[in-house]
Amino acid sequence: MMTAVTAVTVTTDRAKFLRLALAADAAVTGVNGLAYLAAAGPLSGLLGPDAGLLRGIGAFLFVYAAAVGVLASRRTVSVAGTRAAIGLNLAWTLASLVAAVEASGEFTTPGLVWTVLQALVVAVFAELQIMGLRRLR
Repeated sequence: MMTAVTAVTVTTDRAKFLRLALAADAAVTGVNGLAYLAAAGPLSGLLGPDAGLLRGIGAFLFVYAAAVGVLASRRTVSVAGTRAAIGLNLAWTLASLVAAVEASGEFTTPGLVWTVLQALVVAVFAELQIMGLRRLR
């Protein structure tokens, strides 16, 4: 008995890595933003900065995460949008590190550690997004 062989065409989506990097950024940032919005009071006690500031940061992070999530979900990934996300990630990283040094007295020890660690995570997202853009070439 003969078996029919079916040819399968596989197309490689060169933007897949970039989409994953953007989606991961959106997910992590969205959760962080929601936590700041929903638990600003307790987080203020744990981290140090005022609850109002944490709510403002949370709102910004939530909007940013939604925008990056849209970027990740599009059929064609916007290069300009991705560059904007990279720029904001790099600015966030730098601002976080400056805050950790310049305003260290406003942070608790866990808050200072959190600020530096999240800056490193955001820098990794920026690097992954840069790598994703390079794969598009």
